[in-house]
Amino acid sequence: MADTPRDEAGGERRFGGRIRRYAEVGTAVSGLAARLAGERFLGIKIDKAQHASDLRAALGGLKGPLMKVAQIMSTIPDALPEEYTLELAQLQANAPHMGWPFVKRRMTAELGPDWPRRFTEFEHEATAAASLGQVHRAVHPDGRRLACKLQYPDMDSVVEADLRQLRVIIGIYRRYDRAIDPSDIHDEIADRLREELDYRREARNMRLYGLMLADEPHVHVPEPVEDLSTRRLLSMTWLDGRPLLKVAEEADQEQRNRIAQNMLRAWYVPFYRYGVIHGDPHLGNYSVRPDDSVNLLDFGAVRVFRPRFVKGVIDLYRAIRDDDQALAVEAYETWGFTGLSKEMIGVLNQWAGFLYAPLLEDKPRAIADTNSGIYGRSVAEKVHADLRRLGGVKPPREFVLMDRAAIGLGSVFLHLKAHVNWYRLFQDLIGDFDVDAVAERQRKALDSVGLTVAEDKATVAKG
Repeated sequence: MADTPRDEAGGERRFGGRIRRYAEVGTAVSGLAARLAGERFLGIKIDKAQHASDLRAALGGLKGPLMKVAQIMSTIPDALPEEYTLELAQLQANAPHMGWPFVKRRMTAELGPDWPRRFTEFEHEATAAASLGQVHRAVHPDGRRLACKLQYPDMDSVVEADLRQLRVIIGIYRRYDRAIDPSDIHDEIADRLREELDYRREARNMRLYGLMLADEPHVHVPEPVEDLSTRRLLSMTWLDGRPLLKVAEEADQEQRNRIAQNMLRAWYVPFYRYGVIHGDPHLGNYSVRPDDSVNLLDFGAVRVFRPRFVKGVIDLYRAIRDDDQALAVEAYETWGFTGLSKEMIGVLNQWAGFLYAPLLEDKPRAIADTNSGIYGRSVAEKVHADLRRLGGVKPPREFVLMDRAAIGLGSVFLHLKAHVNWYRLFQDLIGDFDVDAVAERQRKALDSVGLTVAEDKATVAKG
């Protein structure tokens, strides 16, 4: 739990923390491994629903990044058996708060012993807690109200321990079911989680979103406070708003429709104009203002895509709409699928047709008309069975946050019971799409906030 991470004692504490984490997580994972192996090789049937519930309880008790990983995995169709998906989807990022004595030590480590003088006020109790850190209200000497996100101790070690266990879980599942090859999923989740640990990077992401959404009057982004931020402390301006679910319960249809349209713009203007997506669908990551505009509150899980990947998303939409098999093949190959048979493309198109369904008709409609959870499960089960019959498929790693974002936003629209013309909203987003223009806007935007193409070479330089 070192506040001075480079000293010898700190290294020993981090090592000790990692060993403890292995032990805690290993207990839950080893139980899963033993039971699935027993079913697979010895014919011993297990109660997957009960075991999934036990696993959720174990992981939820641990908190931290493995819980976040479980939430991510639960949103990827068929990455895990249905029983586990249903249970892991219930995990909530609501870790126990660090007490005030511990917060004081952490703040001293980040800003020095005189840190209280750098705030007019700093609330002792955290106002929110999540998987990687907790948030305290504060007031800047210049009068600005702040949200200060302080990372839990030793999270670097915790993340590495959890990622090793995730590889074990994925390996178990790969032996259990070969319909989906999730090997690239681990690398994608690992890269994104390691990025989330660096709050300086999150501050740059925040500035990037402020730039990309500058012309969107109904979407608001906080501003980072550089001199009160470090790698493990992120101070930003406070944005007032009410929880989205609470608003959805009380709002009339017209309000819910406005909120849904604002959410759509908040997520997809950055994607279709800059190739960037906010990849965390957790409902606590946004709030609603009295005028139904929305606040984006967390920028750790941000993904930069190759502009050609974005073009592939639009090409596949047009392929599904026009029943254009050749264009569908081009889209899948653009994303990195290889060796796809005609029959395999037909199976993938089943899932694509489900995701794109709300965008295919030029009329107001509810997402639930074709994208309800029950219908989605039936489509996913059929796709899964067909993929297994055909020998399986390996999704490109870029799909992890893209799929998570699409499904997460769909869940928001279901909660809102929004009834709008999704086709028209989508056409407004893609009407002037040009892959070269996106590449140029992306380059300039990343450069302006210090997220250079070279720094993001894993996701951008390929484009």
